[in-house]
Amino acid sequence: MNDKIIVITGANSGMGLETTKLLSSKGAKIFAGYRGERGREILEDLNDTNIIPIYLDVTCSSSVFEAFRQIFELEKKIDVLINNAGYGYVSANEFADDTSIYDQFDVNVFGVFRTCREVVPYMRKHQTGQIINISSFLGKMGLPLLSHYSASKYAVEGLSNSLRYELAPFNIAVNTIAPGLFRTGFVNHGLHANELTSERTSPYAKTADALLPTIVERINQGIDPILVAEAVYESITDRSCQRVMVGNEGAFFESMKYEVGENHFENSVVDALGLPKTNYPSK
Repeated sequence: MNDKIIVITGANSGMGLETTKLLSSKGAKIFAGYRGERGREILEDLNDTNIIPIYLDVTCSSSVFEAFRQIFELEKKIDVLINNAGYGYVSANEFADDTSIYDQFDVNVFGVFRTCREVVPYMRKHQTGQIINISSFLGKMGLPLLSHYSASKYAVEGLSNSLRYELAPFNIAVNTIAPGLFRTGFVNHGLHANELTSERTSPYAKTADALLPTIVERINQGIDPILVAEAVYESITDRSCQRVMVGNEGAFFESMKYEVGENHFENSVVDALGLPKTNYPSK
């Protein structure tokens, strides 16, 4: 790892921060992307010469272009891009406005397209490189009130799978990490909720009352996000594993889907999470 040049988006909090610190401890030089001034301060306070904070707003094409131009000018190569920036929009679909839907996809999906578009020419020039996209266990299943977030992560999965074919001739690997719920600041900083969805008069109040406290509890009391950082590190040292699930939720629901089959999976999710009972069509 000592000669690796790594770029990570959303590096100043949660899984991104843990990954930044771990990869630096392994000897890599990390260009740690941030968007706000507080993010820059957090990264600078680490006092780690291997970590170079860099302004990188994935929703702005000119910001992405300039960040990668600066990095390549300094280092002449980029070995690994880690697309970590993201957040979750919580809303019933009928209450979601166009701006909120677009913003969800602008960060979680379009931002990944933008960074990949900029980094690939540098990697292709050197005929080597790696892109690691942070997806979610919700990139392979849905949950109520998280349709926009889940759809964005499905898109990341599809993008990753397609790019894997597209970039293989240039020795560029594309890997996906799919975390479950981890003990991060995601509740306070990573979840954006639509108030109409959870207010007492909402037709979705029962669903919100059943699901959201469970999500919040599992995040606040979840396992250490260092496991995600370690999964990223292992993906760098062994590029052959295309998708890695990390955490309890992914393994639990994946095994449930296998055990009960696709046709009964959604009813099993309802039971597992204590959601309001729903009679799904049987024929």
